[in-house]
This record gives sequence, structure tokens and C-alpha cells, in this order.
Amino acid sequence: MQVLDMRALRIFYANRHLLNLSVPKSLSVPRLSRHLHSAFVLRCAEPSRSPAHNEPSETTTRRGWSIYGRAPGRLPSQTVNSSSDGNEGAKRPNDRVGNVVRNKKKGKGKVNWVCNECGYSDGQWWGSCRECNAAGTMTRFSEGNSSVSVSEAASASWLPQHAGEVRPLRLTDVSRGVSRPDWRIPLYGPFGNEVSRVLGGGLVPGSLVLVGGDPGVGKSTLLLQIAALIAEGHNLGQPAPVVYVSGEESVEQIGNRADRLTIGTDEIFLYSSTDVEDILAKLQPLSPRVLIIDSIQTVYLKGVIGSAGGISQVKECTSALLRFAKKTDIPVLLIGHVTKSGEIAGPRVLEHIVDVVLYMEGEKCSSHRLLRSVKNRFGSTDELGVLEMSQSGLQAVSNPSEMFLSEQCTDSEFLAGLAVAVIMDGSRAFLIEIQALCASGSTTSRQVNGIQASRADMIIAVLTKQAGLKLQDNAVFLNVVSGVTLTETAGDLAVAAAICSRHVIYDLVHLINLFQWLCFISLN
Repeated sequence: MQVLDMRALRIFYANRHLLNLSVPKSLSVPRLSRHLHSAFVLRCAEPSRSPAHNEPSETTTRRGWSIYGRAPGRLPSQTVNSSSDGNEGAKRPNDRVGNVVRNKKKGKGKVNWVCNECGYSDGQWWGSCRECNAAGTMTRFSEGNSSVSVSEAASASWLPQHAGEVRPLRLTDVSRGVSRPDWRIPLYGPFGNEVSRVLGGGLVPGSLVLVGGDPGVGKSTLLLQIAALIAEGHNLGQPAPVVYVSGEESVEQIGNRADRLTIGTDEIFLYSSTDVEDILAKLQPLSPRVLIIDSIQTVYLKGVIGSAGGISQVKECTSALLRFAKKTDIPVLLIGHVTKSGEIAGPRVLEHIVDVVLYMEGEKCSSHRLLRSVKNRFGSTDELGVLEMSQSGLQAVSNPSEMFLSEQCTDSEFLAGLAVAVIMDGSRAFLIEIQALCASGSTTSRQVNGIQASRADMIIAVLTKQAGLKLQDNAVFLNVVSGVTLTETAGDLAVAAAICSRHVIYDLVHLINLFQWLCFISLN
């Protein structure tokens, strides 16, 4: 019965313009099944126009469709009214397919793929980054419709606005009246001198410094002690306020650490927050000399998509803090988490935004810490700071060479397999001890620690060919004391000397043992 009704309905609509009648109730849509009703979606509220009438009408006509194909003739359809101004007849593309209204997907944002190494963004996923050619670094994130652009975030109200027009200045006008010795913020004491050496002479006003390192190496302790030195203001003439903001610890936890470090200055202000806008809003009335953020992976901006620690959040938060530092001349110190490979977590562009990148290194079994500069726009990157972790915090090591030399505690009259190399690191000379061991019959051919494997292979090959040592029958083990990586070529001689002494002494001991055994046999 439904098939007959449908055929009759098709014949009726094919000749409806001749009859100029409305749809009979006997052939109305409710008699059809539900799926046919949704397929037709008949709109008969307004009368159709006459074929002889050539003037434009307020209604638009479209063809009707059924599950059997397109019906002949045209069906009248109602126009879509505008939701804002009420104008009728406004056509919206992609809103209708035939006479079936298709709702737009709301809230669907743009999808981008961002490289974790260089920050390159692309709308399509690729196996490797098309900018730096790094494989497996493209991360997907979507932008919502309600997200605020970067330019809008840059003009936020919490950034200080300078009165007057900003124009280019002459180089001589910029440098005029600036005393170079008084330009940097000095750090006094042995600990301050060690940190200032790595920074290039002190803390530069308006700079953005990023400090990275393994968990538990002492990053928070380092910055809290730096905050205490600046807040006391011995070399500045008067104390200055310093704000320490933590997104990982509470104010009470930071206070307990300050008690262990015997820090009692009144000019350090502690605050626990993760909102960058809230932090900078609370910061303006204090006018601090230095701002410390612990850490950059825990803070966020409300107008930026993604959670705290994400690629977009880390990038935009760092950019906002950089603009704040440059406009106010307040140096900002950031703590950054590191990944399993030892690199700072987040996009690679983070290290390009900041002015200084410091890495804090140290072994778990040792109390010594090494502070080195990877990037420094205001000084050299060759300097190395040597510190020691104690119960009262980080302290400077007066004789750095003592940590690179092992204790000579042995009952032997001679020391085999040990050599000391003098290397230059920055403006200081260090004594590095190298240990070597040669063992015959070992399943491991070679094992090195602190020396590049290619350099060790080259030195062993030269000793085998030129010195005539039969090292191919022995397993060679090399180690640099205190976990230092030997990069200077001046240490190659010490490596060769350690291997030769161990191999020669090893053969000499075997000869002595053989001679003693032969003497024992002859006497018996």
C-alpha cells in the first residue's frame, strides 16, 4: 500500500502546477513510513508560483528526492531566515542538501601538527619535520573556536604600557649614560662568584634565564640561594624585593627549604600560583628586582589552548614572560623540566626564546654539581661552575681539581692504569684523572665512560700499530673520574699513557709470577 501511495504522490507533484491545489490530507506525509517522511521533508506551507509569473518570489524551489530517485518537477521550499538581522531569503552554503537541512558542526577547531624540536607547524601530518627533518617529532593539537590569538594575548592589560610613541633609537643614544660595570646585578660571596662566572659576570636586567637539570639535582635550591643573595643586596647598597613563584610547591614547603638553608631575609616574597596573568598582576605593586618561576611547565595562560606543560602553553607563557622582562627590565629566572634524553621538556623553540640556558649536572652518588652554560647572549658558554651540595645548600668548591682526582689509597708500590690530564675549561685549568684496565679473556671487547667511543678506538688502534701492544687480545676499559666528559684533545695523551701503563704492568706482573713459579719448581 505504501508503494502505491508513493507512486500516486509522484504523479500528483509532476502535474501539481496545472491544478494549483494543496496536498490532500489523504496523501499527506504522515501516512508514509518514518524513513520516507525524513527523505521527502515536504514544505507546503507557502503556495508555489505560477509558471507564467516571471517575477522573483520570496520562496526558492528545489527538486524533490525519494529512495527511488529524483522526482520530476520542482518542490517549493521555505527560505532560511537570518538569525541576527531577520532578513529573509539569505542563502547559506552547505546548509541544505536537497531539502534536508544539515546542521553545521559547532566547536570543531583547526588541527595543526607541531614539531617538538624546532616548533614548525603544518596542517598535515608528515613522518618527519619538513623544517629540521627530525623523525617522529610531529605532535597533534587542535585550536578551538574560542581561543585567543597570540597577538591578542600580547596586548593583554597586565603588561605595562609605556606612554609616548616608540621609535628607533641611535646606538650612541642607547649606550649613553650606561656604566658597564654597574649594568649587571652582582652576586657576592664564593657561591655568587661561581654563578656569576657562568652567567658572564652577573645577572643582566631584563634577561630571561632558563635553568634545566635532572629531578633532584638542586635547581630549586640554586635559585632560592640566588634570590637570597639579591634580596640581601650587599653589593647593591640596599635590600631589594625578590618574588619566588612556585607552581609545584606550597608556600609552607618553600619556607621549610629556606629554613634548612638558613635564609632569613625579609625581602623574599613567596607566592604559589600557576596563572601567568595572576602572577604578573600581583607582581606589579611590589616592583621586584628579580622574578623566579618554578617551573615553566606548570604555568598557563587562559587565552591559549591546551593544558599546562603543552607545546602551545609553554611557548606562549615564555613569550609573555619575555615581553614582561624586556618592558620592565626585571630579570626572570625559569626552571625547566628535562626529558629522559636530558633535554628540556617542551618545544625546541623554548631555548631560542630565552636569553640564557643553564644546565645543572651531577651524579646521584656524588655531592658535586656542575653548572654550565649552553646558550648565553651576554657572555661566554665555555665557563664551568663547580658546586657541592651540603646540608646548608650549595657551596662553591675552592679547589675544583680535587673532585676530579680519586683517593690514592692502595697497598701497591706502583699505580698502574692511572694518568692525570690537564685540560682548559673556560678560563680555568682542571686536573682530570683517567683510569684504564686491560683484561684478557673477557667477553666484552671494549667499554668506555666519559670518552667518545670513536676516539678510544682510534687511540687503541694507534697503540696496537705503532707501539706494538697486543691489545686485540685484551678487553680495554676506560673511565673518567667524577663522570666528566673528556672533549679536549689534550686528554688523548693521558688516555694512551693509562692504557700503556696498565698493559705493560699487566705483562710484567705475569712475567714476575712466571719467574717465581719456575724458581719454586727448581728448588723443589
